[in-house]
Amino acid sequence: MSASTTAVAAATSPSAPGSEPSPSPRNTSSRTGGRDQKQQQGQKKQQGQSRSKQNQNQSNSSESTSTSTTESNNNRSSRNRPGSDSPTVQLSKALSWLLRHNAESQGIAIRPDGYCLLSDVMAHSKFKKFTVADVMDVVETNDKKRFEVMEEVMEDKEGVVTKTYIRAVQGHSIKAVEDLGLEALTNLAQIPTVIHGTVFSKWNLICQHGLSKMNRNHIHMASGLLGESGVISGMRKSCNLYIYIDTVKAIQDGIKFFRTSNSVILSDGKNGDGIIPAQYFLKVVKSSGEQIYPTP
Repeated sequence: MSASTTAVAAATSPSAPGSEPSPSPRNTSSRTGGRDQKQQQGQKKQQGQSRSKQNQNQSNSSESTSTSTTESNNNRSSRNRPGSDSPTVQLSKALSWLLRHNAESQGIAIRPDGYCLLSDVMAHSKFKKFTVADVMDVVETNDKKRFEVMEEVMEDKEGVVTKTYIRAVQGHSIKAVEDLGLEALTNLAQIPTVIHGTVFSKWNLICQHGLSKMNRNHIHMASGLLGESGVISGMRKSCNLYIYIDTVKAIQDGIKFFRTSNSVILSDGKNGDGIIPAQYFLKVVKSSGEQIYPTP
């Protein structure tokens, strides 16, 4: 065999027994890329966790700010909330509640003229913190003259005694109160103007069904607008709609009108049914001066 042939055979023949084959070259590029990819994924995960914590912190901060703002608003609202009624107003409201609507249900005797014994009233739990002097002060100073006090001298087993009574002048829903000593108004000259004050939101209902006494014994009206001469009661200060009654037509058709001692005009409606129908409305005017009935 020639030398050249021997060289070729050696190059192509398998390795000799016991010798290790040469290792295949490694794909270092592929492994390096895998490590880089894992590192990038780890970095992204860390960045994601960092952003999540940051968002959570921002959320907590936002919630804290929101809570703080809410508490601040609540505190501000609490500061701006109107205070409770004065003792005088509390007493006036308690007297109205009892003398107009709840004397019977509270076990206090009430006469047909609306009077209750002042001693019975003062014994009620609503009046524990008040004195007789407080009650007398409310009777004297109430701007709408809602209450009256009288004394009766009588004899009983103890001899001659003087008993003090108190009543609400008007506004009753107690049916047993039916003799308030009202002044009957039969002459048109006595009531040239009669107005019922209400709110505009009630107009559609009133227009359809008329003025109603509701749960009271009478429909309440005034001989003018609040603040006008002699007008101290008969409508609320919050009224923004005024219904003028056609007293000429109403009296001609038998509707009765009465006046209380504090100049409130009362009516028990047509035929005593507690309703004054819309046909007896002379005009209806908003507090702005706009007339809405009849349509101009």
